[in-house]
Amino acid sequence: MASKDANADKDPNKGYVAIFGWSLNAIDAIDRFDRRYIIVAPSWAKEYADQNDIPFMSWDFERLNERSFELGEKLQEMGVDVAIPLFEETVEWAGAVNAVLLKNPRLMNQAMLFRNKAMMKRRAQLDGIRVGIFEEAQNKTDVVNFLRRVNEALLKLDGDPNDPIHVKAFDKAGCLGHRVVRTAEDVDNIPDDEFPSLMESHLDGWEFAVEAFIKDRKIQFLNISEYVHLGYSVFVPATPELEKWRDRVTEEIEKLIETFNIDFGFIHPEYFVTSDGKMYFGEVAYRPPGFNAFELIERAYGFNCYQGMVLMFDPHTTQEEIDAFFPEEVTGATGHAGCFGVYPRRRVVSELNIPPETENDPFFESHELMAPMQNKVTKRTAFGTHWGLVYFFGDDPYRMRELLLAQEDLDFYV
Repeated sequence: MASKDANADKDPNKGYVAIFGWSLNAIDAIDRFDRRYIIVAPSWAKEYADQNDIPFMSWDFERLNERSFELGEKLQEMGVDVAIPLFEETVEWAGAVNAVLLKNPRLMNQAMLFRNKAMMKRRAQLDGIRVGIFEEAQNKTDVVNFLRRVNEALLKLDGDPNDPIHVKAFDKAGCLGHRVVRTAEDVDNIPDDEFPSLMESHLDGWEFAVEAFIKDRKIQFLNISEYVHLGYSVFVPATPELEKWRDRVTEEIEKLIETFNIDFGFIHPEYFVTSDGKMYFGEVAYRPPGFNAFELIERAYGFNCYQGMVLMFDPHTTQEEIDAFFPEEVTGATGHAGCFGVYPRRRVVSELNIPPETENDPFFESHELMAPMQNKVTKRTAFGTHWGLVYFFGDDPYRMRELLLAQEDLDFYV
């Protein structure tokens, strides 16, 4: 993975970055890049790091505390320029440490905004960004009352099915802790440890994600990821219909840059476009997206997104480097890369079985599914966690969309 003294051959005139979190894909990419680096991750990764000569510092990212200043000082003494978060749980830590490294206290407050979904939504709304109806919930009673008020406002009669609401844990990533709630029974299924939560009205429309690489308050590269079915499938670049929104999307990202004072870094916001052409802001993350979106972008465009992140964070990066690194948006892609998250459709399974219609499809490339470790499939809570991803690549975005949708009707575990 990494050579002996992995930083010996790096460019001393470029930045020295601290990567917060453990990801082999990220480590491999950054080790192949020209910047000095150190991985800051929990102690369980130390043995592997030592065996593979990976520059490493042990740190347990529990709930943010006063030790963030201690970590910042340690990294500063080593000559580190900036901290880069890989996971939701490390965003606050990176903000606190960067406040020390870059002598900019507001980076700590900015990180808090990125972590607290309700605060994030409120900040966006204050600056005129369109959001749905939302409230904070401290307990299940708050959720029941919000569900009732939303449906009363929609003039529902007794016996009519409720319009759903969405409940999201404040500080969890993506689909984790995201529930669609229609009934009081759905509310009963929410664990107490997921409060406080954000509650939102449901928006009917086209949901999609954006990956934006930002340097000097300017969008350096913007990808639109098309969700075929949230929590199941995504592909990049998007279909021409969704790409028609690129100018509007760019305007919305520029609003986020101003609203959240983003001088540099990488953001992953989500949006809805409704049938009447209105665009709503969902949420924004300051770290790599899930569903291996970075790997999909690399398959489609050929550049490594982890290296792109380092360019955005490194204060020593030049515009010439950036211009040489990123390809043209959309036209620079060699095809469309997509993935499908597999979740067993049966309650009891005994073996992995890749459906022939998947494996024999010309768009199919690979999968990372494993044989089941247990026979009984636990009931999927919220959006759940997929059991692994199946990857596709092809030249037709419409066929890609249909193919990913078709995977939902197939059994990968029998």
